Amino acid sequence: MKILSYNVNGIRAAIRKGFLDWLQAANPDIICLQEIKATADQIPVDEIRAAGYQYQYYYPAQKKGYSGVAILSRKEPNQVVFGTGIEHMDFEGRNLRADFDDFSVMSLYLPSGTNIDRLDYKFRYMDDFRVYANELIKEIPNLIIGGDYNICHQAIDIHDPVRNAKVSGFLPEERAWLDAFMKDGFADTFRMFNNQPHQYSWWSYRANARNNNKGWRIDYLLAHEQMKDRIDRAYILPEAKHSDHCPIGIDLKI
Repeated sequence: MKILSYNVNGIRAAIRKGFLDWLQAANPDIICLQEIKATADQIPVDEIRAAGYQYQYYYPAQKKGYSGVAILSRKEPNQVVFGTGIEHMDFEGRNLRADFDDFSVMSLYLPSGTNIDRLDYKFRYMDDFRVYANELIKEIPNLIIGGDYNICHQAIDIHDPVRNAKVSGFLPEERAWLDAFMKDGFADTFRMFNNQPHQYSWWSYRANARNNNKGWRIDYLLAHEQMKDRIDRAYILPEAKHSDHCPIGIDLKI
């Protein structure tokens, strides 16, 4: 089973750039989307269904044109959970989970820390999400959390670790949180298979960053440790260019 995660930076804009043709060619069984920036009535659900995704779940932010996550699936989930039940985490549409027979997939969009107010909120969200996730895995241990974490874990995950050491997304406190979250039992599936540098999932639109591969790896498919033996492959797909991010993926043994 192929599972992908992709911050599309606006699903309607991505579709105009050929996202649906790419989706049919990539042919994932499940794809988690982040930053959809649209409500279901603004999305061409029939066209997505024609591309092979009968089961579509959208969790937009209350604010129009902002944030929001989605899951598209070829197989019907047993259950879909919108949000976390924690109000401050849910009004921006950042967590959506689909439960299948023997595993669950969550689409996650962690806040960015673009200014002081948002950075403070990001840390609050991160702390509350860690508590939530650790409670959740007691009930659903076979959990995969795919999404845009807005954090580079290690120096290998960013093109210029020295100059970005004081930039949100690579702050020591953010990296320490992600490190602790992984030590709670979540494996970085990509690094299970690939320890090469210069592997990124996001590039700034400025300064020709993507063509020069001056990027950040801030998108992850983290699998709980009980799922590690079932991950057959993990990869990044930088050739997909419908967004300032690119898709990431895993192949899961059924």
